[in-house]
Amino acid sequence: MKKLLILGSTGSIGINTLNVVRNLKDKFKVSALTVRKNINLLEKQISEFHPELVAVKDEKSAKELRKRIKNKCEILSGPEGLKQAAAGCDYDIFIGAMVGFAGLPPTIEAAKRGKRIALANKETLVVAGQLITNLCKKRNAEIIPIDSEHSAIFQCLVGEDTPGVQKIILTASGGPFLNTSKEQFKHVTVSEALNHPNWNMGNKVTIDSATMMNKGLEVIEAHWLFGISKDKIEVLVHPQSIIHSMVEFVDGSVKAQISLPDMKLPIQYALSYPERLNNEFPKVDLVKIGILNFFKPDFGKFECLKIAFDALTDGGLAPCIMNAANEIAVEKFLKGETKFSRIPAIIKKALDKFDNHKSPDLGMIFECDKQTREFAYTLN
Repeated sequence: MKKLLILGSTGSIGINTLNVVRNLKDKFKVSALTVRKNINLLEKQISEFHPELVAVKDEKSAKELRKRIKNKCEILSGPEGLKQAAAGCDYDIFIGAMVGFAGLPPTIEAAKRGKRIALANKETLVVAGQLITNLCKKRNAEIIPIDSEHSAIFQCLVGEDTPGVQKIILTASGGPFLNTSKEQFKHVTVSEALNHPNWNMGNKVTIDSATMMNKGLEVIEAHWLFGISKDKIEVLVHPQSIIHSMVEFVDGSVKAQISLPDMKLPIQYALSYPERLNNEFPKVDLVKIGILNFFKPDFGKFECLKIAFDALTDGGLAPCIMNAANEIAVEKFLKGETKFSRIPAIIKKALDKFDNHKSPDLGMIFECDKQTREFAYTLN
């Protein structure tokens, strides 16, 4: 029986993780749940899964939850509460399902304890890839990716040697604007940007998919996860989202991982690896699907993807600046405070504003994130 801490239990990945646990109660037990502020759903999760501890980032929401559930479990609060949960709770697997930079500090605590980290939080490796991977090696912590693309690559590499890899190919759906002209980006509405054709995700990730920044973050994450240089990472647009990614080897062979666009499968694999467990998830019917298409991405239209490749090349604090500016730009777009077409412009201005320290420590990364957010808030 493996014990789980789910960082971000009320988000898309967190909910799907609990769906997996619900069907594998003899394999996994929930020890702790953390959320930003959705205590209504958290309260239901507490009643069903009986965690020993929960942490709520929003202090006001945590106070309200204490009134509601009394002594059902321990309740921590604030950003420090999330860190305390990861640092002190009894668990075997840490599920990093919280979106954004806020997922970094608790993930560091899990790595320090040598835990298995089932990682969906791209930003952790984007902003602090070198530090996190070094810490994991030092403390014998393992990272098993949850993102469907990185899970696909991970599965394709099982039993393979890295020197035999010619390149990895990350597939991208193309989002809702694959066939929309760049000129029309000026008029994109929030509802249009949130209308993803294949995946049901949280708002921030869905907007990142629409700009293709999501794929850019995945490129940087793949570099750190698999130790693959930028020139060996390729992105292909695959609208059907059936082939989740591929690995090409030096002999010309290509491995691909194929499944329906359902996050429960990579989540289950990250929890059970190296074992594969039975489930009742829908299976791929290739005859029914019929045709699979692939296109090269348009870097001129999807500027965020090029920005991410450039940030990986620049290294240092560049990915941290890019990520922080993107988070604020997406937030402003969702609030109606800036246009969809302005998201890459805000990121570029932030990258031009700040110096890029090439070998930052953790303190520099946190300060860089803070200053970049403050600056990005002033932009429209």
